[in-house]
Amino acid sequence: MARILTGIQSSGKPHLGNILGAIKPSVQLSKDSDNQSLFFIADLHSLINIKDSKVRNENTLAVAASWIAMGFDYDKNYFYRQSKITEVCELAWYLNCFTPYPMLSNSHSFKDKSDNLSEINSGLFTYPVLMAADILLYDSDIVPVGKDQKQHLEITRDIAKSFNHNYGDTFIVPESKIDKNVQTIPGTDGRKMSKTYDNTIDIFADEKLLKKQIMTIVTDSKGLEDKKNPDSCNIFNIFKLIASESETEKMRKKYIEGGYGYGHAKTHLLNYILELYKDERKLFSELIKNQDHLYSILEKGEKKAKIIARKVLDRVRSKLGY
Repeated sequence: MARILTGIQSSGKPHLGNILGAIKPSVQLSKDSDNQSLFFIADLHSLINIKDSKVRNENTLAVAASWIAMGFDYDKNYFYRQSKITEVCELAWYLNCFTPYPMLSNSHSFKDKSDNLSEINSGLFTYPVLMAADILLYDSDIVPVGKDQKQHLEITRDIAKSFNHNYGDTFIVPESKIDKNVQTIPGTDGRKMSKTYDNTIDIFADEKLLKKQIMTIVTDSKGLEDKKNPDSCNIFNIFKLIASESETEKMRKKYIEGGYGYGHAKTHLLNYILELYKDERKLFSELIKNQDHLYSILEKGEKKAKIIARKVLDRVRSKLGY
């Protein structure tokens, strides 16, 4: 049985890009009876950027509700908050002592922001080491990652190999899993959908806010009667990622024939999302309103995850002579 580990930061409510690019593929993997999945909310990583505990906690609950609403079986698998398994912090310190400075200074998470060093905290600098601890603490076999996280997974592998070289077989060296079929999800402005760009679509938002987000999708200036190119339109490029093949072709035909305005397309997208995710939106809303139930789900998962973490950490401490 392969043990698969996936983490998602509590940096905000997951948007459509997160759902299509990370949550749905991971949930699908977890449904394979040959896999054992550990999904965790990386609320320690989020502290790098989010200092407000109220905001961070709200985000954590939103992330938990999103995963459950999208079909993750938390009874069969493991579902937990990173911060509640304190063994990860102890392991991160040990791994820091085996991580060369140049490895971290060359990591994307640091280099992308290194133009202004005064605004970089050491949490950001050692982010890949905490990520390595997240993975190695649970004897993970496979880690699904996007292309932007592949380097960090390689750092994890290098750290594990270095430790094993010095102390003998201690860590499982994990393999990455990059789904080549996962596409970049366009945001409302055509760039990659990201909270950073403020171009996201929140499928769990109330209908008024969801409509407002969809109506901001950037288009060209062609009028109602003009024939349009669907493949260069942000609305169509978002719609085709969630719609059936037949529905996609129907919209494509309307674009090409003319007499179909961008307002029509946006309304169609809105209605399609409301219908497609009707059950998920309802469950998400119920979970957010019943936070005690959410907490109980996470606490149950944390008790299970802690058993694995303690076993691995004891193995590491023994090798180090502590």
